Amino acid sequence: MLTLTYEFKLIPDKRQIEVIEHTLNVCRSVWNYALRERKDWSKSRKSPINACSLIQEYIISPDVSYPNYHNQAKALTKAKKTNDILKSVNAQVLQQVLRTLDRAFADMQSKKLGFPRFKNKYRMRSYVYPQMLKDCVKGNQIKLPQIGWIKFRKSREIPNGFELKQARIVRKASGYFMMLSMQLDVSIPDVPFHGHPLGIDVGLDKFLATSDGELVDRPRFLNRLHRKLKLLQRRLRNKQKGSHNRHKLNQKIARLHQRISDARKDWHFKLLCRLQRPQRRTEEEYTVLVV
Repeated sequence: MLTLTYEFKLIPDKRQIEVIEHTLNVCRSVWNYALRERKDWSKSRKSPINACSLIQEYIISPDVSYPNYHNQAKALTKAKKTNDILKSVNAQVLQQVLRTLDRAFADMQSKKLGFPRFKNKYRMRSYVYPQMLKDCVKGNQIKLPQIGWIKFRKSREIPNGFELKQARIVRKASGYFMMLSMQLDVSIPDVPFHGHPLGIDVGLDKFLATSDGELVDRPRFLNRLHRKLKLLQRRLRNKQKGSHNRHKLNQKIARLHQRISDARKDWHFKLLCRLQRPQRRTEEEYTVLVV
């Protein structure tokens, strides 16, 4: 099974932006509610009977089972029948939020990661459509549930034979993006090693060193824009929380961070392509090899 993920920039209109933002807000509410339910259940089981708080203590009945994914998914299905806000969002999208939260708790226990955090309107930046419609791509448009046909910049063609599995909508500082995941049911053969072997060692002082004696310096994209970033963050300190000017300055800082991230990612791809090219031998080396 071969799986690919392509990233495209969306070109939504005003109505589609409102639908995306509304979906993100509802997903954030579901995440925070489910996380609070799990934290309250855990706290009610940790407090000993003879050492309860003198002020207040949140107690849940011992008959209530742990709010895992299956229990919370059932509760979400019941809540959608009476809550109009939950009805306005695709049910599978909200279920994926609960799956992500359940995965975060599993990683916290197995990988010793931090406790999942509550999300404000800036932290909830993406949601997933786990199933795609048939023939949902026509030209530079794609049909998504509740959004309809939406345009995107088709920077690359979708390979023939691949089946679209899911789409993730991501809000970034420069706009909205779509991560398309596609699969092709093929068996990938083991290709034997061929060509010029190249060993790579990642270091601290240098970015990497190759077995051919080449040293690649670190690009240090953050240092180039550190002064501008420092000035913007200093101005942010004096802005009132919740004000419109603070929101505009936060967006400007986010665009600067994305500019640094995009520059670093572009440099990594170009370096990878350069290292993958076959090594061109000089005329003297070729003569020695032939002899």
